[in-house]
Amino acid sequence: MGRFESMVIVLAVAETGSLSAAARRQKIPLATVSRKISELEADLRTKLFNRSTRALAPTEAGLSYAAAAKRILADVAEAERAASGEYATPRGELSITTLVALGRLCLQPILAEFLVAFPEIDVQLNLQDRTLNLLDEHIDVALRVGDLADSNLIAVRVGEIHRLACASPAYLKSRGTPKTPDDLCAHDCISYPPMQSPTVWRFKREQTDYEVPVRSRFVASNLEAACDAARAGIGITVTFSYLVADSIKSRELIPLLQDFQPPPQPVSFVYSPNRFMPAKLRAFLDFTVPRLRARIANLPKGVAPPKQPA
Repeated sequence: MGRFESMVIVLAVAETGSLSAAARRQKIPLATVSRKISELEADLRTKLFNRSTRALAPTEAGLSYAAAAKRILADVAEAERAASGEYATPRGELSITTLVALGRLCLQPILAEFLVAFPEIDVQLNLQDRTLNLLDEHIDVALRVGDLADSNLIAVRVGEIHRLACASPAYLKSRGTPKTPDDLCAHDCISYPPMQSPTVWRFKREQTDYEVPVRSRFVASNLEAACDAARAGIGITVTFSYLVADSIKSRELIPLLQDFQPPPQPVSFVYSPNRFMPAKLRAFLDFTVPRLRARIANLPKGVAPPKQPA
């Protein structure tokens, strides 16, 4: 186990860029990390890392060794999973990641059914509004929104989500309903900066792009808070369909400017390719994909809005 432990430490140092970060990641003392690196360099008779007071960087030999270690450790992990029967019987811990609201509203209700159907599988659900690296974070599968960057990951598309502008009936009754993006200059807006700037909102109709100045009476740090503010009648917000599906169905919110929204974004499960797919992952995909497709298909789309109340 000594050499495997050294491989794990070298890989952690190479990926984190420092001895202290590697020690925190592996939950071992900093002195142990430093000693293991020194011992391995002595055994190999080569330097794996260049050290200075400000930085630590892998040498060419260090890069080669870390890459080889990553492959070897992955093969060992796969062999252990095969030996434990993970490839034959759906069991073990399944690690999943996705966006916070998407996971809570769309995926988690399906996971409740999945856990009942597969009592030997435990689920670790990591909800983050950022993209996690599957290999570095030891994640089995991710549910992602948007076009996927070129990679070696395998993708299974489960649908698409639409961007929507919306406001409460009470707000529209008192302030009127915007017909085009230019009408927003006369309205109070609710902005979530990663989606729309607090000062300029962007729309698209066919091949025409629109940039309109807006006054954001409320700026939220997350989309759920922006939707809450819209339901409270503070103004107009722009959000994703899965966040307001129930509110639109109950008419707490009214969709607006649907002819001016950009194309929908794809939603996909992604996972790393293996020579053999673990039975727990196959069971998860077989169970979850059709149910999630049905759920996403029922979300609000870019269609003509319902008739406004008088």
